[in-house]
Amino acid sequence: MKSLREVVQEYRAAGKAVGHFNISDSNQLRAIALASKESGLPAIIGLSEGERDYFPMTHARALVTLYQAEGFPLYLNADHTYGLDKARKAIDDGVDSIVVDGAKLPMDENILLVKGVVTYAKSQKRDVLVEGELGYIGSSSKQLDELPEGVTLENLTTPEDAKEFVSSTGVDCFAPAVGNVHGMLKNAAEPRLHPERVKEISTITNLPLVLHGASGNTAEDIKACISAGVAVVHINTELRVLYRDGLYDSIRSNPGGVAPYKFLDPAVKRMKEYVQEKLRLFAGL
Repeated sequence: MKSLREVVQEYRAAGKAVGHFNISDSNQLRAIALASKESGLPAIIGLSEGERDYFPMTHARALVTLYQAEGFPLYLNADHTYGLDKARKAIDDGVDSIVVDGAKLPMDENILLVKGVVTYAKSQKRDVLVEGELGYIGSSSKQLDELPEGVTLENLTTPEDAKEFVSSTGVDCFAPAVGNVHGMLKNAAEPRLHPERVKEISTITNLPLVLHGASGNTAEDIKACISAGVAVVHINTELRVLYRDGLYDSIRSNPGGVAPYKFLDPAVKRMKEYVQEKLRLFAGL
């Protein structure tokens, strides 16, 4: 099986992106695994700090390893990690990659945090990709009434800051703010993305870029950003909403049922079909 580094590099060179989907339990993981296997396309499983407080990374690692042994092209990422100790713990737990989120910090503190994680990752006997973030896009993967304060055109990541950040930290992947936002607006269209800024940052950093907060963005915007240099696309909120609504529908249609798998299976199927659609979109299929 190819390493995650090899897959990301290949996808970037081909003008495609790998899909990254967050989970909180084994049912979401099963849906993503089935979508990946049936489509023949790789997928990255992500758990943020909050998600892995509920569903430990060691559990996710064991399940992903089992799926890999059965031919599922899956990889494991420690998403949104805010401190050095938790980053080290996630790396020790066997992740293939880690997102160091110092986006709320002043730039010099963000760089210092990310450098510490890069140093630790490089000390390992296996290949661990480290991703850094620069530029604020909010922090909550939920349905939103309005854009988070601070998510503005003025706060898009600049090419100059991106170059300084990347050269100072030695990261393998870079996540800029390019109009994207964590979460998903309830009653309004998502703000448009800025592929022209993606292109500028991609050119000046020469790294695979990562698009966070892609729930709710149009296919056209996402494809434009992939063409401009995005090699990994993160989805969380849309998958959570599908899971919740799938369970609601299952319970309503079978109010006297008590077998959990009969409630869960339709929700897993709904998530699987959605993930397949996104994987194909990101791969240009």
